[in-house]
Amino acid sequence: MNNFGTKLFQKAEKYRKSAEYGRAIGLYLKALEHFKEEADASGMQDCVMALADTFRARGEFITAREYYEEGLELADILGDKSLRADALAGLGLCWRASGDWKDALNLIGMANRLYRSLHDKRGEAFSVWARAGAYRIKGDIRKALTDFHAALGKFRALKDRSGVAYSYCGLGGSSRVAERIDDSGKYYRTANGSFRKLKDRFGLAYSYCGLGNVHRMRGDYIKALQYFRKAEILYKRIGDRVSYAYTLWSVGTTHKMLGDPKKALKSFREAAVFFRQTEDPRGKIYCVLGIGEVDYLDGRKERAKKAFSEALASAGKYGFAVERKYAGRLLKAFDKGRGFPFNLP
Repeated sequence: MNNFGTKLFQKAEKYRKSAEYGRAIGLYLKALEHFKEEADASGMQDCVMALADTFRARGEFITAREYYEEGLELADILGDKSLRADALAGLGLCWRASGDWKDALNLIGMANRLYRSLHDKRGEAFSVWARAGAYRIKGDIRKALTDFHAALGKFRALKDRSGVAYSYCGLGGSSRVAERIDDSGKYYRTANGSFRKLKDRFGLAYSYCGLGNVHRMRGDYIKALQYFRKAEILYKRIGDRVSYAYTLWSVGTTHKMLGDPKKALKSFREAAVFFRQTEDPRGKIYCVLGIGEVDYLDGRKERAKKAFSEALASAGKYGFAVERKYAGRLLKAFDKGRGFPFNLP
């Protein structure tokens, strides 16, 4: 790496570490131009992968995919297997976020095999954690929990505190979907304590949202809203639209349970805009279900039934097992004429 490009890159890294993604991206782009002029392959690959990771953290998955693909091209040119594994894992995470869990599992599996062939323990742990998240999107919660536990063990062996904390967050979310709320609370609390020590703002926001959902599932809606507010403030600062959108959905669900359909609808609609922008089909399904429930509670029964049916079809199309189950549950309740509102995990 040449000196000026290195300085720019290191400055960008500091901004990324403190979750100031916009500033980091600007500096990475400048550094990349510099490395291209100097034909510095090592600097180029570092910048390309850093840009991919940063755009992914912001929920800009299409742009992130372009940089990961550039990383794959560089890996082929340089014959760098480690870079290839990192780019494949990153691409898998992008497809996972876009609801394409089949391609995600395939790409993450390829990365996992490469990491193992390279005896890269940290890469292997990361790919197992990534695979767990893909199983969660698919709705195979048993496999997700198994993989998150495996990732936790691997990160612990490496003394990787950040990896351990993110594994706890994954366990927290999957446990909630499995309706093991006490386990979920325990995992998110542990993660939250770690993220405080690590001064990881993104992780803190993630764990605050998780803790909010634990309180929501316990019916402690006021406490839930307090935690969601903490997460919202951090996600807004970071600029992560996807995580912010899921927090908004949780806020909307909490207002719905509190009997305030007007506030619920406002949050669901706001979340839906972000899910459309980031092309997240799973998030869209949750918003369709939430708005459908508000319609039902406000007496717009036919609109509600249409929404539940749409959500069921969409969940079926993408192979989302959990969301398919939720949509089916709401349709059944509609036919029976009772059971609303639902406090979906």
